[in-house]
Amino acid sequence: MALELDHECPNCGEEKTFYRAASTTLHLGEKVKWHCPDCDYGFVRIGDNGTAVDSSTA
Repeated sequence: MALELDHECPNCGEEKTFYRAASTTLHLGEKVKWHCPDCDYGFVRIGDNGTAVDSSTA
């Protein structure tokens, strides 16, 4: 269970270390909310066994 994730922030325009804001387990896998510490941008990633749905790529 990682608490930090390096990811591109579209609001800041550069790669930032996002923090894990919340998580829960769904029938699709684990749902994790990530937030940028420097702005209000956040995204959700749902994944299980190597497959993932990432709201930042939508």
